[in-house]
Amino acid sequence: MAEHHFFVTGTDTGVGKTLVCAELLRSAGRQGLRCSGMKPVASGARRGPSGLRHDDALTLCLASSHPGNYDLVNPYCFEPPVSPHLAASALGVRIDLLHIANCARELSRHCDWLVVEGVGGWRAPLSATLSVSDLALQLQMPVIMVVGLRLGCLSHALLTVESIRASGLAFAGWIGSQIEPQMLLLEENLATLAARIGQPALAVLPWQP
Repeated sequence: MAEHHFFVTGTDTGVGKTLVCAELLRSAGRQGLRCSGMKPVASGARRGPSGLRHDDALTLCLASSHPGNYDLVNPYCFEPPVSPHLAASALGVRIDLLHIANCARELSRHCDWLVVEGVGGWRAPLSATLSVSDLALQLQMPVIMVVGLRLGCLSHALLTVESIRASGLAFAGWIGSQIEPQMLLLEENLATLAARIGQPALAVLPWQP
């Protein structure tokens, strides 16, 4: 994969990965770069005239200067709002990492930046044996970690970054996302993360309703 392709993971589900990915795509677009977003696996989709569509994948398409075909952007799309490995199992579907890699390769042929958003956290299951971390390894992209800033985030973030580094993938940095509007000692928590991770946040996104 190209130098400016990134895999975005999080400390949990609902921590702001889609928002971060969309901001990265818009920023790249403003610099005149051809950029595409990808959400390989998603659950909790809605059925419409064009079939199942997931809000996260649609958000990435809107933020992309060169959005790809939806089937490439979101090759595994499930309707039930449950863990993808359970949704896939109920339908008898096997999430194929090679197929996802081929979709990513096709998207990357038409862009300078490809931003791939994971599902859930770094170790979220994709099957009985595979996790999101296996998908990142298949894609061989530098990893950006989104930290959901709330009580308990320190342990979640440190365990996640430890696992990313142990995988051998490049750790491209972390972004804070304030998901608890009245989080106590926010700056102190950010300083603790910067010290323990060994680098300051690339950015900190404020709480949004």
